[in-house]
Amino acid sequence: MRDDLSTRTAIVEALQSMARLGINKGTAGNISVRGAAGFHISPTGLAYAGMTPEQIVFMDWEGRYEGDILPSSEWRFHRDILVERPELNAVVHTHSAHATAVSILEHDIPAIHYMVAAAGGNNIRCASYQTFGSVELGQAVLVALQDRRACLMAHHGVIAAHANLAQAMTLAVTVEEMAQLYLQVLAFGAPKLLSDEEMARVLEKFRTYGQQPRAAQETRHQAT
Repeated sequence: MRDDLSTRTAIVEALQSMARLGINKGTAGNISVRGAAGFHISPTGLAYAGMTPEQIVFMDWEGRYEGDILPSSEWRFHRDILVERPELNAVVHTHSAHATAVSILEHDIPAIHYMVAAAGGNNIRCASYQTFGSVELGQAVLVALQDRRACLMAHHGVIAAHANLAQAMTLAVTVEEMAQLYLQVLAFGAPKLLSDEEMARVLEKFRTYGQQPRAAQETRHQAT
């Protein structure tokens, strides 16, 4: 029960932080976190400001839930991602302004900056347009997320997924930053891009980027 309350509380806090982080406005967007027999997901149409942990909905892998509070209308792509990608435990969906603008152009975000690699590859793909909440949208998202942790959805917004909620939130902010840079440089023409070889080097470095367990650090030092 403690873990359940902790997860629900973390989702509420993340939802409430979206405006402050500059990745969402109003009640747009949604968040899910993997559980043992399903996933927790934000409710549909409720204001984040007054949301309580009890209003976070738990769904099983078949899409069933209990209670009177409806889950996010986008629960299908959350479920699909968590089922297909066992290494990803949290999914953040936003309508952040710059990334959504790029999605309206139906552009991928190319290798304009090495931090594009935070999404897992040498670009951040844009999934094809499908109606929100539909089975087809989930299918399109899974294609765009192949070997990636983030993607755009055409004429819709952003998905960022990661091993935990904090990392997924950070990635959602990074995608918005990369989208803003991309739009700014497009005003001056086609941007110069980092090479595939350089992005491969960056991706390798990202495998050990940030704080690492001491045992992992010692293993790397011994290898070198």
